[in-house]
Amino acid sequence: MAQTCSSELAQFLGPNSTAAASYICDKFTDTAYAVDSTYLLFSAYLVFSMQLGFAMLCAGSVRAKNTMNIMLTNVLDAATGGIFYYLFGFAFAFGSPSNGFIGRHNFALKSIPSSLFDYSNFLYQWAFAIAAAGITSGSIAERTQFVAYLVYSSFLTGFVYPVVSHWFWSADGWASASNTNNLLFGSGVIDFAGSGVVHMVGGIADGIKFIYWSRIAGLYGALIEGPRIGRFDHTGRSVAFRGHSASLVVLGTFILWFGWYGFNPGSFAKILSPYDSGTHYGQWSAVGRTAVTTTLAGCTAALTTLFGKRILSGHWNVTDVCNGLLGGFAAITAGCSVVEPWAAIICGFVAALVLIGCNMMAEKAKFDDPLEAAQLHGGCGAWGVIFTALFATEKYVNEVYPGKPGRPYGLFMGGGGRLLAAHVIQILVIIGWVSATMGPLFFILHKFNLLRISAEDEMAGMDLTRHGGFAYVYHDDDEGNEANKHGIQMRRIEPSAQI
Repeated sequence: MAQTCSSELAQFLGPNSTAAASYICDKFTDTAYAVDSTYLLFSAYLVFSMQLGFAMLCAGSVRAKNTMNIMLTNVLDAATGGIFYYLFGFAFAFGSPSNGFIGRHNFALKSIPSSLFDYSNFLYQWAFAIAAAGITSGSIAERTQFVAYLVYSSFLTGFVYPVVSHWFWSADGWASASNTNNLLFGSGVIDFAGSGVVHMVGGIADGIKFIYWSRIAGLYGALIEGPRIGRFDHTGRSVAFRGHSASLVVLGTFILWFGWYGFNPGSFAKILSPYDSGTHYGQWSAVGRTAVTTTLAGCTAALTTLFGKRILSGHWNVTDVCNGLLGGFAAITAGCSVVEPWAAIICGFVAALVLIGCNMMAEKAKFDDPLEAAQLHGGCGAWGVIFTALFATEKYVNEVYPGKPGRPYGLFMGGGGRLLAAHVIQILVIIGWVSATMGPLFFILHKFNLLRISAEDEMAGMDLTRHGGFAYVYHDDDEGNEANKHGIQMRRIEPSAQI
């Protein structure tokens, strides 16, 4: 870029101006790198703030006696994820040159910074990796041994997720839209910010966890403990275990909403890229459009869930609306950069219906997920992958993924079915990969009795039995009272059927 700038500028500066032109263009190039790096770092900070959103959402969605446990798992998502993604994850995902399956270079950030990556790229991708782990933290709440979660989160962050992100995001990946030398069905997979890579991976991992906890399924011939004690009565009917704080759920949802503006628009990685030099239109416009489509999909899903659940249950339920909003965001994440704003409304509307339908099926299957993570991220993420293959526009696809003229685009936009075929392949291989890797892990944890806590611990609450006391203490006037030291007063506010 600097050489092109220098040769063009020298024409206007007169004879013997090559050095001056080169100097000026170098400064412009340096500024462009600085602006893009700052944009990516700011986006990474926004995505990282989603960890706080996950923590608040999870804490509000579980019963009060397990609050400390779920908060600790969210903190450790970031901490263990940071170490494992630094050592292995980033290299498996983006280490280049590599084969189409897995990266082979840049372990522990060796040879970085380079012409391909800077430290800001690692930080941004690490924030994505721990977001994938954060999706799963609430779904295994209230009944999982702590050591099992540490193993599970580290393996997901350090190996399972990075391999999937290599397939679809690395320039060497076998199904990546950036791999212009070998595009799957001539298009590659357009999963811009990760409806499949992030949300489906986390959601399907939750589903695999359910297989190992289901009373009726024995994938490896084992009869495993079922849902939380009391979650279904002796006739099989669902018993509602409501989270202890709708306020925390709403707070977490708004923080996640805010962070999604780093998750989706930030996935451009740079902003100072003109599409037509000298005009008002460039990548900064695409960044703005991506933020708009993200917003519209979430808003539409929230409203659709509000009225849909009102018709089904007769209540205006704030928790359902929050989940619907997040389902819309999970769905639009794949195609946020390549669809029109009006299409985002369709995406959000259908995402809400998918979430409601998945929740109905989960209840019939006695699938116990306190945060609806598998339904929300797995179901809505899969819909987002299909949606992109239907509504991606030719103009936006060529702008966001340049270098390959004539790319297939959305089926409903006149682009044929090749992109849809690639996206169906993506869904199938993600399901297969996560099942093949996480399934044996849960089997091993179960065999060593590391997966589920005892019934006594579950009844008493993990805060008291595993973490030294409850998260809340309402009566602190008598510091010598042993019960108050553990916050045992919290037990008074819980319905007896849920203790």
